[in-house]
Amino acid sequence: MTLGLVAALAGLALLDSTSIGTLFVPIWLMLTPGRLRLSRFGIYLGTITVFYFVVGALIVLGASQVVDHLDGKVALWIQLVIGVVLFAVSFRFDSKKKTNTGKWQARISANGSAAALAGIALLAGVVELATMLPYLGAIGMMSAADLRPAQVGLLLAGYCLVMIVPAVLLLGARLALRERVEPFLRRVSTWFAEKGASTTGWILGIAGFLVARDAVARLFFV
Repeated sequence: MTLGLVAALAGLALLDSTSIGTLFVPIWLMLTPGRLRLSRFGIYLGTITVFYFVVGALIVLGASQVVDHLDGKVALWIQLVIGVVLFAVSFRFDSKKKTNTGKWQARISANGSAAALAGIALLAGVVELATMLPYLGAIGMMSAADLRPAQVGLLLAGYCLVMIVPAVLLLGARLALRERVEPFLRRVSTWFAEKGASTTGWILGIAGFLVARDAVARLFFV
């Protein structure tokens, strides 16, 4: 496990922290009318964090089986191709397309029980399965790095925790400075509704660069 790998994974995790499930649903929870209940927030974030970890562990198990049958350089070339594809796909996202956030906000407002919030977290995770490309890139990097199972588990857990750090920091600010922070949260929510597609494109582009850069570094400079 190298410092470069850890830094690249942390960067990808921070990119993943800007998804609907890990940032914008928590923001909408903070903006729900009435008293903010920490238990609801904790249930939501805990559920989606565990979901990401379990999915990641299952994918790593499958990816490791494949990598075990490949030469080390072949696995890195595959990682490089994945990074280039991510970067190329990022240009296909329309910056003028608006994200439909109304359904998510209505679902959050209408459901206040612990079970309903856990269900919303699982739904957000399932919806994002098709777009969790930074996470898949991170898993590819771990699989190609020839790490021990304990190291992979530690990195996956760290990745999932870093993903929710921005939401937790915003929660702290919301609790400490409600009147000052709420306008900012509303502006972020409105901005995401208008620029969500463009943001996704940027996330994929940066993720592709990080994944490809790691492969190039290990192929030609290590």
